[in-house]
Amino acid sequence: MSKRARQVDDERMPAVRMLAMPADTNPAGDIFGGWILAQMDIAGGTRAYERANGRVATVAIDGMTFHAPVFVGDVVSFYADVVASGRTSLTIEIESWAQRGRTGEKVKVTEGRFVYVAIDDQRRPRPLPEP
Repeated sequence: MSKRARQVDDERMPAVRMLAMPADTNPAGDIFGGWILAQMDIAGGTRAYERANGRVATVAIDGMTFHAPVFVGDVVSFYADVVASGRTSLTIEIESWAQRGRTGEKVKVTEGRFVYVAIDDQRRPRPLPEP
């Protein structure tokens, strides 16, 4: 992943899209990083679930970078793409972009790589289906 912000493709469909609310702030008044991390995991988990055709578990966060703060009133879009897969695991690259509430400017705020494992009903790893 590039640490430089690139333009977000307006045609690209986010896995999750959320409005940052006052209840999600830290003591400094910005959106709490844990809230952003949770939304990223939901976005990645959704994409992993689709690819695995069923239940998955988050097993690792390989890297996470906060580039810019998120503010109350920002609409945050979370984009998730499968970048690698193994026999049971998927690596998902997730980017978060905030559309600033007052200006409409789009800013890349976070990026990270999350690893998910496909699991069966007994919560044991299971092979991924063929793509």
